[in-house]
This record gives sequence, structure tokens and C-alpha cells, in this order.
Amino acid sequence: MEEKVIRIQGAREHNLQNLDVTIPRDKLVVITGLSGSGKSSLAFDTIYAEGQRKYVESLSAYARQFLEQMQKPDMDHIEGLPPTIAIEQRSASHNPRSTVATTTEIYDYLRLLFARVGTPYCRECGKRITQQSPTQIVDEVMALEEGTRLMILAPLVRGKKGEHKDIFRTVQRDGFVRVRVNGEIHDISRPPKLAKNRKHTIEAVVDRLVVKPSVQSRMADSIELALKQGDGLMVVSIMLKPGGDAWEDRLFSEKYGCPKCGISLEELSPRLFSFNSPYGACPDCSGLGTLMEFDVDLVVPDVDLPLSGGAVEAWRHNGKRMNIYYNRLIRRFCRHFGISATSPFKALSAEAKRILLRGTTGGDEKKHGYSFEGVMPNLRRRYDNTESEYVKTRLHSFLSEKPCPACKGARLKPEALAVKIGRKNIRQLVTQDIKSAVRWFARLKLTDEQAMIVKQVLKEIRDRLTFLAEVGLGYLTLDRKSGSLSGGEAQRIRLATQVGSRLVGVCYVLDEPTIGLHQRDNQRLLGTLRRLRDLPNTVIVVEHDEDAMRQANHIIDMGPLAGKHGGRIVAQGTFEDILASPRSLTGKYLSGELEIPTPETRRSINMSTALTIKGARAHNLKKIDVTVPLGAFVCVTGVS
Repeated sequence: MEEKVIRIQGAREHNLQNLDVTIPRDKLVVITGLSGSGKSSLAFDTIYAEGQRKYVESLSAYARQFLEQMQKPDMDHIEGLPPTIAIEQRSASHNPRSTVATTTEIYDYLRLLFARVGTPYCRECGKRITQQSPTQIVDEVMALEEGTRLMILAPLVRGKKGEHKDIFRTVQRDGFVRVRVNGEIHDISRPPKLAKNRKHTIEAVVDRLVVKPSVQSRMADSIELALKQGDGLMVVSIMLKPGGDAWEDRLFSEKYGCPKCGISLEELSPRLFSFNSPYGACPDCSGLGTLMEFDVDLVVPDVDLPLSGGAVEAWRHNGKRMNIYYNRLIRRFCRHFGISATSPFKALSAEAKRILLRGTTGGDEKKHGYSFEGVMPNLRRRYDNTESEYVKTRLHSFLSEKPCPACKGARLKPEALAVKIGRKNIRQLVTQDIKSAVRWFARLKLTDEQAMIVKQVLKEIRDRLTFLAEVGLGYLTLDRKSGSLSGGEAQRIRLATQVGSRLVGVCYVLDEPTIGLHQRDNQRLLGTLRRLRDLPNTVIVVEHDEDAMRQANHIIDMGPLAGKHGGRIVAQGTFEDILASPRSLTGKYLSGELEIPTPETRRSINMSTALTIKGARAHNLKKIDVTVPLGAFVCVTGVS
């Protein structure tokens, strides 16, 4: 049987010297050599670029316009090339919504898991939410203050794209007169024209009532009809002020509701647990988990400065007129509170600091007979209202990222956080590190029915978590932002995702996957590469690591030197073939013939001139104190 190979002839991309090479397929192949010898030119700029170009060419002209068209690599001929996927050494997405869990698609499976077998609890009393009967809903609505005006609505479409003309026809056919579309009431005989590519919410107006004892029977009939039309869901929209146009919606579910607190949930669906969807995201921070707030430490950076000497940094350098205005404000503030304007900020009383920074409340105005806006409200008002880019940029320098006070950084609505599996909600799961998550899912107990429903979902979650742990990423938390990962971490996450996808017959091209990885975890990473190869796939790795070369089925050593003196193959074959090659510089270092000598003399270290760090707590640092000598070559090492 003919051996399957990738055959390249006359490769001249970058510094490749008219290279001919034959690479075995379905093997683990390492391309090594000096930096600048042409390894990436061969792996990425020739093999991957041609594979990607051929894939894009196979698409329709319409699809190609949305994709980046790669240039044909400079070479004569290539054959036997399978579809290629590059997993490069580059930083991960800097999108603030991207996390380890979303990048690996684990979060998508978690949302599905919670939607299918999650147990909802009341966010107020903590009791398990049960189904609400129509009678319980009637009792709760009738408990509203007498004279309250309300509408009973049947949800028909909730946040779905389309023109929904069939829905309007159905509503009219069923005898309803009015419909509420995206919060506005319309006569069903003249429905609005909806944008096809925007999401819409459509509700049939079942009844309009005023709460009083005589309407109980009518209300019961209307609620039953609304539940029937809304497939177990209904909305009661309450007028907040008589004659006003402000309404408050309360959702009732025949399926999920707390009879004690009157809190209802719609039927659990994956979008409820998504912080990228308006149906699941915290409304205050829009699912980011953080808000940009003015930071006291930035607004008043030096507490030893007096108020008249520029303690409030944000009220300085604003132009002559604004500086005069702010100086007058500070003098007036000091006069009202009997404070010397030359006193340092730290000498102010706690109350004076609060009023200066936050402004006066109703009680303060009554007590002191003085109204003061406060530095922080003033900065927020200016930031929100200004049209000047200069002012916006300057004020932005006093903002810092703070956890959202509403969701405490959880990103989700309280309704989503009240759904639990095994006493944990989805937020508590993703704040665990990957190792802990592997153990939690191994111990998870479900009923036979639940286990059958989510069998495939659990398999995907467990497999992906195991892959991440095996490539040395067990220390990362699932909610870690992708933008904070190193290039090596981001590459290994993409690698684990590809292993989880279980594609077959693909050529993977990797860029130094062992970089930044402690030797302790090397074997586990290489085991993952072997598993990827055995599916089977071709795995081509640009690498300097000795362990990777020893595990490889085939090694290509580029050289002999870098730049214009490189671009050739000096040796190829097994690890032993590289060691035996007299032309291979790599082989000489691997055999010990050449080495990097340890310095015989060392520079003396003067600890009196050192960088001192106290209480470092970023990510997983445990409030550590470190002293780093200056003027020395300092190495920081440890397990990844």
C-alpha cells in the first residue's frame, strides 16, 4: 500500500531555498532548527497557507467575499495536502466577554445542562420553585391594591427575529383586538411592519382590568386564556401611576413559581444562562460583570496634598475658566464646613470626605443648610454629557474597572443564579479551577432520568475539562478572561478544543506548544498531541523542546544558520538520525557535543537596591511579598 505523504517541491517562501521535502501523513512531525532558519516559513507560510487557500477557493464567490483570501505561497508544486488548521502562538481574544469556558465551548454545554436538569429556587426565600396554578396566579393579582389598572397579556414571540406576519394573522383569527409589540400597543387590524433582522417580542392583549372584588371571575377566565395562548406563560402589566404611561411587567408561569414570594420564572432555556443574551445578562452591567467607575485613588492620588494645593487631581488642568470655577467650589466647601483649605486631604473628617466626594444627601442639606454636588457625581455628569473627545479622554483616565454592585461580578440575572445542580449554580461552577471542576463532575449524582437526558452533554463537558487538565491548564478558572492568558495558555486552550472536536484526516500546524509550560506538564501535552495524531491526523509542530523531538515520528531540522544562510534541510528522519547527522547543529546540542557553559563567576547582588512588592494578589497570588534585586539577571520559575 502506498505511503501517504505531503510532497512539496520548489518552496521559496521567505528564506526557503527552493526546498523539496516529503512529510509523512498521520504522524507527529517536528520541524526544528535555529531561530530564523525557516521553520515557520515552511509550516505556516507554505503548508498552512496553501491548505487554507485551497479551502477558501472551494467556497462560493459569495462566501469568499467575507473571508480573508491568502496569497498562493511561492513554490512549484504541493500534493497530498489534507485540510489544515493552524494553532498559532498568539494572544487570545481581548473581547471582555470571552472566557476560558466560552472559548472551549464548555460554557455552551453548561448552559444546556442547567436548562435541562437544573432545579430552580426562589431568589428571595431560597425555597424550591414549583408550578403555579391558575388559582394561585389569580389570588396574587387580586392581592394588588384596589383600583390598580392592569393588562393581561399572552406572550407569543419572545426575542425572535422575523416579520411574524403569521402571528398577527393568528391573533386576529383568535378574536383578539389588540397586540403589544416591543412594548407598544397596536390595533390588530393595523399591525406594525417589523424589521426582518431584528428581535421582537409580541404579546396578545387578552384583557384590560381594574382590580376590584367584582372582577375576580372575569380575571380567572382571562388568566386561563392567557396561559393557554402563551403556552403556560402570561404577563400582567401594571400601571404604576393612575393616568401615567409607565407600566411594570410581572411574568407568571404555570410551570415555575414561588407561591410564598410570588416570584415566577419562564421555562428554563439555555439563553437564560447566557451573559451575552439580554434574557440572561445582568441588566446593570449588560453581562460584563464590571462597571467603569470613578476611582477615589485616581481622583485623589496624593492624600498629603491640601485641597487648595490640588488634592483633587480630576479638578485640575481643565482650562482657566473651569479651574477658577472648581477653586471657588472648594473654597465655598471649606468655608461651610470650617475646614482650612491648606489642610491635607487625609486630615479631613470621614463626613467631610464623604460629602466632598459623594455630595450632600437630603439629611446633609437639612443639617448643614448647604447643597454640594460632590466630586464623583460631578465627574460622572460631565463624562456622560460631554461631546468633547478631549474631555472624555481626560476623564476616562480617572475610571477603573469595578465589580458590578448588582450581580457582584456574576454577569447573570438573579433568576439564572437561582437555578442549581448539586447545590451549585452556574456561576459557582465557572469560578472553580479546571482541576476542581473535573473532580466535581466526576462526583455529580443525577437521577436515572436526568442522566439519560444529559448523557451526551456531560460527556462533552467531562472530555473537554480532562483535555484542559492534561495540557497543563488545570490551575485556570473557567471564568478567567481570555485576554489575560499568555500566548502559550491560549494556544493550549485552542488545542484542547480541537481534541474535543475529534476531527479526522486533518493537518494540524502548531507553533511551539510547550512554550511557557513547566517540564512537569510536558508529557501530558505530548500525550494530547499523540492522541490527536491517533484519530488519525497529521500533527506538524514547530518546536525546540527535546521531549517533543524524542516523541516525534519524524523530525525535520532546518538550517544550517538563520536568515539568508538558512532555508535548507540539514537533516531529517528519526531522533537517532538527527543525532547521527554531522551537519545538524541541533543534533550536536542534543548529543552533548555542544553545550551552553555555566558561568564560572557571578555578579555580586546588592539587596539594598531592590524592587520590593508587598501584598501582591493578582489572579491566584496569595498576598505575597517579594524582593527583586536590581542590576541582576533574575529568573522567575515554577509550575505553570
